[in-house]
Amino acid sequence: MDLSTVDKIIDFAITQEEKAAEFYTDLANRMDRAHMKQAFLDYAEEERGHKAKLLVVKAGNTSLLSEQRVQDLKVGDYLKEAKPSSGLNYQEALILAMKAEKAAFRLYQDLASATDDAGLKAVLLGLAQEEAKHKLRFEVEYDEDILREN
Repeated sequence: MDLSTVDKIIDFAITQEEKAAEFYTDLANRMDRAHMKQAFLDYAEEERGHKAKLLVVKAGNTSLLSEQRVQDLKVGDYLKEAKPSSGLNYQEALILAMKAEKAAFRLYQDLASATDDAGLKAVLLGLAQEEAKHKLRFEVEYDEDILREN
């Protein structure tokens, strides 16, 4: 993976956002709980929004996002990996989503550390925090619907 230029970093991030949107659309199509189906569709739309922001950044505007820190409950950090399958249940979908958001958060932090461009670094760190917000939402959902049921 060649991340030697700002454009290559942005292009890589755009590709990752496209994959994330597809991931959440797929999870939504597997859900039988209407509110989680809608939540996953909403996250797919947010990922498409991240892609749109990155396209604006690529065009030269790096003043789009803030770096406000988001709390990490670390719920997903201690859960057994779930595998995407045709019989995916609600709990497994939440675990997959938490792990995916954690990976996206780390990706944006790593991409930010790979550039000396201050504007791009700020955008990437802002996107990292948006991914952290997504992870937090799934952790809260898991806590409320899975852990409290057991």
